Amino acid sequence: MRRFVTPVLAVLVAALCWASRPAHAQAPAPDVRRLTVDDAVRLALKHNLGLQVARIGPQIQDLAIAQYFAAWNPALTSTLTTASTDTPTSSFLSGAIGDKTTERRVGGNVGVRQALRWGGGSYSIGWDNARATTTNLFSNYSPILNSSLSLSFVQPLTRNFSIDSIRQQIEVGRRNRDISDLSLDASIVNTTRSVRHAYWELVYAIEALAVQRQSLDLARESLRNTRSRVEIGTQAPIDIVEAEAEVAQRDEAVIVAEAAIGRGEDTLRALIYDPTMPDFWTIRLEPVDRPPFQPIAVDLDGAVRTAIEERTDVRQSRKTLEANDVSIRYFHNQTLPEINAQVDYGLSGLGGTESIRGPGFPGIVIGTSRRDYGSVLGDIFGNAYPRWTVALNVSYPIGSSQQDANLARARLQQSQARTELRNLELRVATEVRDAARTLQTNQKRVASTRASRELAERRLEAEQKKFAAGQSTSFFVFQAQRDLAQAQSTELRAVLDYHTSLVDFESIQEAPLGGAGGVSAVSAGGTVSSGAATAGSGGSAAAQQRGF
Repeated sequence: MRRFVTPVLAVLVAALCWASRPAHAQAPAPDVRRLTVDDAVRLALKHNLGLQVARIGPQIQDLAIAQYFAAWNPALTSTLTTASTDTPTSSFLSGAIGDKTTERRVGGNVGVRQALRWGGGSYSIGWDNARATTTNLFSNYSPILNSSLSLSFVQPLTRNFSIDSIRQQIEVGRRNRDISDLSLDASIVNTTRSVRHAYWELVYAIEALAVQRQSLDLARESLRNTRSRVEIGTQAPIDIVEAEAEVAQRDEAVIVAEAAIGRGEDTLRALIYDPTMPDFWTIRLEPVDRPPFQPIAVDLDGAVRTAIEERTDVRQSRKTLEANDVSIRYFHNQTLPEINAQVDYGLSGLGGTESIRGPGFPGIVIGTSRRDYGSVLGDIFGNAYPRWTVALNVSYPIGSSQQDANLARARLQQSQARTELRNLELRVATEVRDAARTLQTNQKRVASTRASRELAERRLEAEQKKFAAGQSTSFFVFQAQRDLAQAQSTELRAVLDYHTSLVDFESIQEAPLGGAGGVSAVSAGGTVSSGAATAGSGGSAAAQQRGF
């Protein structure tokens, strides 16, 4: 009986041969894409739908910040009015002609108002114009032209001076933008991890199929040998039934392994390609890389330090604390007395048709004098009739105020958030240590399963020799073949588990595993707790691959 040797290298070669067998040996595929694991990651960063969704988050935060900045934009105001008033005569001094006094008025104004970025101040400028007519005999002007220019400036001296609601919203919005960036980084890290896992799972499925095909070939060879022995009378015919049953069982294992490849391709396809592609479901993926086993030394302390400093959920929690500090500063400012300095300055002009009266009361109109609109503007810009006011307004609530309650609540929430951050750092250290332990365990498993596979090869060789010498039965040969196939699959699984645990160990230092969720956006009106932080890392290569 020939000597049977099946190292893992032979299994890998068989897998490659199956993947690249000629067209006449397999169903023709419409398209075959050969991918390295790095190719798969690059395609996912470009096409993955989850990443496309995550990339919208920072853009939404940019628009929110732009909305806050819009509060500092100047606003142009304008009003046009027309009015008519009829007043019944109630006294001979009303100046009415007949039973009523009639007034008609047409006016318009234009103005600008703006909140200032520095110091919380604001100003407004208004220019008012009006033309009015009246039937009142005592009025000196009809029609009368009025025009005035006014400027008002209000400057807070305590409350809203160092920080106000607009500046608070902008500062909190910037932290929320950073949190959104970190969520995107976490999505990139976790998508990259999922792609690598799916890639290696597909590799495992292909190599597992090669193992099952080899096991099926051994069973078929045993069936042929059994039939030959039955024909020459050295074995009973019943042994053919046992060999045929073994072939059928291993043929089923091949069918299951082929289905696993299809599932693996679908998983990887969904991660790296755009589903709108016309050949999305028909394209066949062929992984090129194979997972070489290269043991590494694990720097556990360094990994823990890196995770605590760089993991996105930790950094998100710190950004939340920064946003809470801004809100606390704002709420503290709101507890100060409200002291505002206000300056108002105005200019006015008067024109129209003036009645010139003779002596007596009210005096007979003996002539008219007309001042046009240009003369009115001359009064304004010539500073003929100025007016100004300077005021200091003070307001302070008596007793506890809403601002005091807001400040106390914000401080309590900040204390809670700091404690939750320490708890998060502890959880991160525990997760990293567990990932390192899993990596080291899988590294040891490879050596153990390799030894087990080598022993299974030797056992099968021994059983075949004993069977050839008539000292064993086909049952024990088949059992040894099954044990070898199981040992080969276990070794492959151990190597793939080592690679996936290595990917997890590297990823868990950048982002929490299992998703890109994280700290919620901080409300501009208050603080949020940071204990549920589970977003990803921004300081690694992931931050350089956002792909905007």
